[in-house]
Amino acid sequence: MSGGIYSRYFKRIFDFSFALLLLLITSPILIISAIAIKLESKGPALFKQRRIGKNNQEFLIYKFRTMTVETEREGKKLSDSERLTKVGKFLRKTSLDEIPQCINILKGEMSFIGPRPLPVIYLPYYTEEELKRHEVRPGISGLAQVNGRNTLQWEDRFKYDIEYINNISIGMDIKILIMTLQKVFKRENIQLRGTTNIKDFHAYRQEQREGGFN
Repeated sequence: MSGGIYSRYFKRIFDFSFALLLLLITSPILIISAIAIKLESKGPALFKQRRIGKNNQEFLIYKFRTMTVETEREGKKLSDSERLTKVGKFLRKTSLDEIPQCINILKGEMSFIGPRPLPVIYLPYYTEEELKRHEVRPGISGLAQVNGRNTLQWEDRFKYDIEYINNISIGMDIKILIMTLQKVFKRENIQLRGTTNIKDFHAYRQEQREGGFN
C-alpha cells in the first residue's frame, strides 16, 4: 500500500475503527478515572484546550485533567509540578490521560499517529517550513514523541514532524505505534511540562527573534 493511498484513505478508516474500539474497551477505566479526578480535586474531569490541527484549523482537544484548577496559593503562582494531583500523576505515567483524545479522532480532528497538536498561541511563531507540520491531522503520538518527547529542543521536534510528513506510510505508523507502546510500558521520557529546561515555544521563539533569529 503506497503512502499516498494510505494517508488519503485507509489511515482515517483505521483511526476511526481503533478509536471507537479503544473507547469501548477502556470505558470502565475511563469512568473510574473520571470519578477519581472529581473526588480528589474540584473542577471538571476533562481538560479542554484549543489547539491547531490540519490546515491550521483550530479544534478543542480533550484530555483527562491532571492538575488542580487552582493556579495560585496565598498570592503565589503555583508551578506545574505543584499543581499536579496524585491521580493526575498516575494518569500521566500510564498515559491514560491521553485516551479522551479518541473523541477527537472520531470527530476527524486527530489521528493516532502524527505531529502533536500544539496551542493556538504558538501559530504566529512558526517558520514557513515548520508550518508544514499542519498538512496532516495531528496525532496522539508521533515521530518526535518516540525520539525524545518533551526533552527535545523545538527545532528537533519540528524536524521529526516534517520527516514524518515526508515519509508517511502504514509501515512508519506501525513502527511509531509499537515504539509508543514500549515507552508507555517502560514509562520512558515522561516529563512534566514546566519541569524541564525547555521553554514554551512562543516564549522561546520570542527570545530568538529578539536576539536576531529570522
